[in-house]
Amino acid sequence: AKALDEAGCFCIVLEKIPADLAKKVTEAVSCATIGIGAGPHCDGQVLVYADMLGMNRGFKPKFLRQYADLYETITNAVGRYVNDVKTADFPNETESY
Repeated sequence: AKALDEAGCFCIVLEKIPADLAKKVTEAVSCATIGIGAGPHCDGQVLVYADMLGMNRGFKPKFLRQYADLYETITNAVGRYVNDVKTADFPNETESY
């Protein structure tokens, strides 16, 4: 991390490392640190939006806080769209120029 900082990096992503190590790294470098599964001591945090919105199933790492469960909503919407295209219901006359 120090070598990256000295090389001029503006930011370092710390992923899935112990929180105490992330704190030490954050204190040791002048550039920003962004954590993903690295505890609260980084300069910023990131979550993959598809994960935090529950857009998929089965991916639940310890650091993921899921703020919604959109899997069913998205799956149903895509299924309806596919059906409408296959049955030539979409686009219809009112949706065409």
